[in-house]
Amino acid sequence: MTQEEIRLAESEARTKHWKRWGPYLSERAWGTVREDYSPYGTAWESLPHDHARSHAYRWNEDGLAGISDRQQTVCFALALWNERDPILKERLFGLTGNEGNHGEDVKEYYFYLDSTPTHSYMKYLYKYPQAEFPYAKLAGENRQRGKSQPEYELLDTGVFDDDRYFDVFVEYAKEDVEDILIKITVSNRGPETANLHLLPTIWFRNTWSWGEGNAEPILKPESNSPDPVIVLDHPESGRRWLCCEGSPELLFTGNDTNAKRLFGVDNRTPYVKDGINDYIVHGSKEAVNPRHSGTKASAHYKLNVGAGETVVVRLRLTKAELKTKDAFDGFDRTLALRLSEADEFYATLIPQDLTPDAKNVMRQGFGGMLWSKQFYHYVVKRWLDGDPGNPPPPPERRNGRNHDWPHLYNADVISMPDKWEYPWYAAWDLAFHCIPLALVDSDFAKEQLVLMLREWYMHPNGQIPAYEWALGDVNPPVHAWAAWRVYKIDKKHKGKGDREFLQRVFHKLMLNFTWWVNRKDASGMNIFQGGFLGLDNIGVFDRGAPLPTGGYIEQSDGTSWMAMYTLNLAAIALELAREDPAYEDVASKFWEHFIYIAHAMSHRGHDGVGLWNEEDGFFYDVLRLPDGAKFPMKIRSMVGLIPLFAVETLEQEVLDRHPGFKRRLEWFVKNRPDLTDNMACMTTEGQGARRLLAIANPDQLREILKYMLDEGEFLSPYGIRALSQFHRDHPYTLSVNGMEYRVDYEPGESSTGLFGGNSNWRGPIWFPTNFLLVESLQKFHHYLGEDFKVEFPTGSGKMMTLWEVAGELSRRMTNIFLRDEKGHRPVFGNLEKFQTDPHWRDLVLFHEYFHGDSGAGVGASHQTGWTGIVTKLMRQSGESHTRKKPKSQPPNVVAAD
Repeated sequence: MTQEEIRLAESEARTKHWKRWGPYLSERAWGTVREDYSPYGTAWESLPHDHARSHAYRWNEDGLAGISDRQQTVCFALALWNERDPILKERLFGLTGNEGNHGEDVKEYYFYLDSTPTHSYMKYLYKYPQAEFPYAKLAGENRQRGKSQPEYELLDTGVFDDDRYFDVFVEYAKEDVEDILIKITVSNRGPETANLHLLPTIWFRNTWSWGEGNAEPILKPESNSPDPVIVLDHPESGRRWLCCEGSPELLFTGNDTNAKRLFGVDNRTPYVKDGINDYIVHGSKEAVNPRHSGTKASAHYKLNVGAGETVVVRLRLTKAELKTKDAFDGFDRTLALRLSEADEFYATLIPQDLTPDAKNVMRQGFGGMLWSKQFYHYVVKRWLDGDPGNPPPPPERRNGRNHDWPHLYNADVISMPDKWEYPWYAAWDLAFHCIPLALVDSDFAKEQLVLMLREWYMHPNGQIPAYEWALGDVNPPVHAWAAWRVYKIDKKHKGKGDREFLQRVFHKLMLNFTWWVNRKDASGMNIFQGGFLGLDNIGVFDRGAPLPTGGYIEQSDGTSWMAMYTLNLAAIALELAREDPAYEDVASKFWEHFIYIAHAMSHRGHDGVGLWNEEDGFFYDVLRLPDGAKFPMKIRSMVGLIPLFAVETLEQEVLDRHPGFKRRLEWFVKNRPDLTDNMACMTTEGQGARRLLAIANPDQLREILKYMLDEGEFLSPYGIRALSQFHRDHPYTLSVNGMEYRVDYEPGESSTGLFGGNSNWRGPIWFPTNFLLVESLQKFHHYLGEDFKVEFPTGSGKMMTLWEVAGELSRRMTNIFLRDEKGHRPVFGNLEKFQTDPHWRDLVLFHEYFHGDSGAGVGASHQTGWTGIVTKLMRQSGESHTRKKPKSQPPNVVAAD
């Protein structure tokens, strides 16, 4: 075992709590639902960025390059001032959802460079301009731009011209569980000497103002030390020391709201949250406590950094009482050791035959996944009722957002999609996060999946919470798929499957499955409608709102997700039946449910109008009108590809091991040909005597792949587009009550405001659905074998097996991040500084989605979350220019592993 694996084992056994501290501080707490105490749910305006420096948060803290303990009791982060900004740089700035021409958007450059799963070593980079930060210019220019124009970015403002900026690197290394070394490295990239005020800041999350009688903790200088040491005393978490190298000025204030600035009323204490800001920026000597105590403190370093020079500042946060001279003995040695241990750990995960460029992408991909953990705190009942020590929330919220989730009690470290743009969990995002997380820390991945199903998360009716903005919204049901995949990854790594984990999630997932069946099958005919299902604006209508036509949509994707769900649950049940035969009956139940759903996809009721369109050879959504009439909405989109996700193979040895299940399967096939004759064949043995369970039979698969692998339709140089390029010249239109609704091909940002307008499924490449397509092709190959070949690309005359196609798609996706023959990364688009500057070109951003033609990053810039699944693709399929395409998959290897 590597040293990091030993730490992981100690953490899992709870002999040493290596994960007690980590990057659990939010990147943004302002503008969130939790901090919204407005009457009508205007979260962005309730606590905006301008208030954040003065307002003590109720639920979560935020900071720059920060860390905290698991309950965010104690927080540490950086503050910076370049002597030009109107405020300290204490947190990341960005546009609110209402300010950006394409929705909310962070306007900073920061990078998660590295992290081990126990956070024994972490590295972060923030690029801080030496010119005044253009807050107003960014907001004003974007406000003037329409949706057809690109976003106005920080680089566009000119503040990085002539390299007049600081690179601020922050490294953390754990000497022990409660002993953290902090190294801050500041490099002046500009042509002239520049001043920087560096303020490492430590504070307590404010729990004393809730009115619950919580004692107020205290920060103060170490009385008997001539050196700068801050003592932390907390009534629950105990005593700690922050040792500061050099001779910084120690500044103290309170983490309390500046009510006078925000609301025009007297403050509870003269020393408030923005006191250090006012002292540094405005020279207000009275803003900090002259008695040197408080609940927020900074070590103020005044740095004068020459052109091209680098300055290092070291600190140590520890539970061990150390003299300052001893605090930094061995500091550099320990830091170097933790970095070498991180290298050792990742050498076991990252294929050695990858190029250094690809290894760098994988390392930053894993680093971003691990930095995106966050302490997430949201107790809906308390949020609705308010705190005894504060004014009651407005009565309107009793019937507003999330009022029907009063059981929800969240106070855990959770994997976030993006800690600035989405500083709250999203259930289907999290499912995809768990695949790459399982490669580095399968125990954490399993904990995350179990957490979403706990009774203080899952609704009593069985629904899994979607996301903070609307807990009751409907995400695609991929939790079972993720649990099954994580189980197999964990089993492969450890040599033994965690059956207890599998059982725990299985029983809760059956409750969730029942919720789906009872709530989302409007006519009881196994055709489902689940709202927008995470695909935002993919359809002609907002599928999460009442239709202008009346009636409802029979969803190809909603129904296919449910078919996939049944197969996932059947596979889990068969695995559990290895030791408990009672699960055979449950597996049969889910297999039969799959049959009914698959049949309904092609033969809907007595009218015979199915979601499969024989004429076009594609799946479409069907619009059912109030008078019973219905017709397919012929949009060639991901909605028609998602039926491919519903595929599973049955090994002969599984059937032989479970004779009861095999007997019921064969009886059903023999006695219900009306349901099974037109489906993927379950009786004909495929490669390795396997059976196939799938919505699409081989003929339908060929028809769908003609579209999917056509470069004039879905196939991009960088993966599969969410909408066919066909609709660029042939938009889909539908007239309703004198209004025209249309769907055009939009490969990048959305030009409409449908479903928020800040994400787009009308042409870009999205990693989660692409990953599932790759996996589905592998499964089909597992059954169909070497003889089943398709053109890749369509019309090229080049024939490939499905396994080869899956590999090519994987490598097209990974090429988004890798340098091409010109040394450019498609993800950076036309951003010349990112493409060529030596201090920028190897810093990777993992965007929310990618331009369907150019591969440029679009949407949230740090969504390592589900885009982090690129690490799994690179691990299994390598790079286009370094690895030969495999002729076939070894016959006894299960593709899904």
